[in-house]
Amino acid sequence: METLQIGNATLTWLPGGDTHLDGGAMFGVVPKPLWQKKYPCNDNNQIELRTDPILLQVDGKNFLIETGIGKGKLTEKQLRNFGVSEESKLLETLEELKLTPKDIDYILMTHLHFDHACGLTALENGEYTSIFPNAKIITSQTEWDEMRNPNIRSRNTYWKENWEAIENQVLPFEKEWNFGPITMVHTGGHSDGHSIILIESQGQTAVHMADLMPTHAHQNPLWVLAYDDYPMNSISGKKKWLEYGMSKNAWFTFYHDAFYRAVKWDSDGSINKSLKRNS
Repeated sequence: METLQIGNATLTWLPGGDTHLDGGAMFGVVPKPLWQKKYPCNDNNQIELRTDPILLQVDGKNFLIETGIGKGKLTEKQLRNFGVSEESKLLETLEELKLTPKDIDYILMTHLHFDHACGLTALENGEYTSIFPNAKIITSQTEWDEMRNPNIRSRNTYWKENWEAIENQVLPFEKEWNFGPITMVHTGGHSDGHSIILIESQGQTAVHMADLMPTHAHQNPLWVLAYDDYPMNSISGKKKWLEYGMSKNAWFTFYHDAFYRAVKWDSDGSINKSLKRNS
């Protein structure tokens, strides 16, 4: 497990599963000869994408950023289509850290697509139940509304199995949500309700861009996903928060990156400091 210290906040990456998605979809209109230089693909044009929650511990509270793809949640067809090579080991890893699901105080959901939200619930005796029964689940109001009433494009990623059992735990916010050194900001872009997370403690900063910048290779503001519902909002949001983070010499953290947990960039876009994933 890799860890990163931001002031008095400790971030620990936990294994939430591994997927392989089409590289063209993940880089949108960017030509393959360009993106392949920064992020490799396999013979099927798929790139490896982790789904690893971040345990954030600060001010005596335990937070999870996202929840992984769960275990036993996906059908055989879904496992194949999403290129899943590993399901979540989140609960086992929490146990190694002497924590139980009941010890999680807050879950910060940047958005509620299945690859972020499947770890919220599990099937028990034929019914879905909340895995983290004591946690307050934070997401934007826009995202929460769409989760429960998806449109024709989003209904394949917003699943009732992921929200019905936890709806009494959800605390939606409009523009921002704050707790100590943590701020969630509604940005839109990848989804209409997408948010980013800022951690600012003792003069240090981390910016979790979630799926506005799912990997280090997406640093260019124009390199956005074909999956994005509002790509122009992704571009403007990424540009704004990249500039903000770099002005603070911030760490940029990742949920999906198969190679880096976090990076710092020079003004010319080159990586000057990194926390690599131990495979």
